[in-house]
Amino acid sequence: MELNALMANQLKSLQSTVQMSVLNKALHSNATAATEMLEGLPDAAPVAHPHKGASIDVKA
Repeated sequence: MELNALMANQLKSLQSTVQMSVLNKALHSNATAATEMLEGLPDAAPVAHPHKGASIDVKA
């Protein structure tokens, strides 16, 4: 009975280790994709209108 319990504990530990490894790889993959996406953005976004938002017309 002790051998079965020991093997069950080792199996749980192995499953946990594998799950953490898969999670770490997924996080690394997502971080890499996000970094590539951010690097692909243009440096300066084109301005829709040069004076938009610079002044407010308060006449009613």
